[in-house]
Amino acid sequence: MTHKPKVAVVILNWNGLKYLKQFLPSVLASTWPNLDIVMGDNASSDDSVAFMRENYPSVRIIQNDKNYGFTGGYNRVLAQVEADYYILLNSDVEVTPNWIEPVIELMESDSLIAAAAPKIRSYAQKEYFEHAGAAGGFIDKHGYPFCRGRIFYELEKDNGQYDESGEVFWASGASLFIKKQVWDESGGFDEGFFAHMEEIDLCWRLKNMGYKVMYCAKSTIYHVGGGTLNAENPFKTYLNFRNNLLLIKKNLPFWRAFYVISLRFIMDLLALFRFLMEGKRKDAWAVSRAHQSIVVSLFKKAKGERLKPKGVAEPNTKGIFKASIVWAFFVKKKTRFTDLDPSEL
Repeated sequence: MTHKPKVAVVILNWNGLKYLKQFLPSVLASTWPNLDIVMGDNASSDDSVAFMRENYPSVRIIQNDKNYGFTGGYNRVLAQVEADYYILLNSDVEVTPNWIEPVIELMESDSLIAAAAPKIRSYAQKEYFEHAGAAGGFIDKHGYPFCRGRIFYELEKDNGQYDESGEVFWASGASLFIKKQVWDESGGFDEGFFAHMEEIDLCWRLKNMGYKVMYCAKSTIYHVGGGTLNAENPFKTYLNFRNNLLLIKKNLPFWRAFYVISLRFIMDLLALFRFLMEGKRKDAWAVSRAHQSIVVSLFKKAKGERLKPKGVAEPNTKGIFKASIVWAFFVKKKTRFTDLDPSEL
């Protein structure tokens, strides 16, 4: 690659001072020659901005007037950043040397590649994949997302089984590479998501527009995960259930979405009852609230809903598991991606 495209690594920060201190040096050591590093700040109250100005004056800081969440925060910050490629990078990520080069090289090889993600391993257990992305994201016929290397709560050890780059359904927002032109064309994140699964919605929109989303095995990062909202947080439970249903509502044709959401309501009730049995009443109520929210929004059109520009006859369905991942995992005990029937992928 003779011409080196302009790349902007954009870290959205909200009270993440400890992560900036710990992980920013690895980002600053990146070797891509035509690189800007930007910190977008969602009105932090923990001295993050002062720390950055004092210690890293070369990093551009863009401040939002309040916390707009992951979606609104990035939309506002990226509107002020000029580059050929954006890399949306979580503050709780340690990058490795030469992490940018192979991903950009892969994306430059095909004009239809809109977004990509590197291999994401766990910072706490570095030999294992990390929950939020692992070796590329997939989705099943009922709208349940999962990854190569992570199905539900089961994480695989990285033994090189996913060392081949290829097309996937979604790329993790922990380290999302996306062409600026496509970001603008797609409208960016849907702020109705606030946080969680917004990158899956964005990638699904891109797929509906005929683009490709890729996993690059030659680049590795290490993600702490759960840095902003604790896994036991009922608000996170609400967002996960609500946003997963919103994904389906937005990106499938209306009657197909209506059918899948109806099935999901029944399946989600099992989770609600499990929360009740475990004494987690706030989480059970969060599932109920998520369902109420979707019912109210069912006949309202959301941002980018079934966005399909002229000339795109069919959406790109590569990365959709044609069976039920719930049935495969919980009933047939297929806990690893390699256990799944290849003919269903």
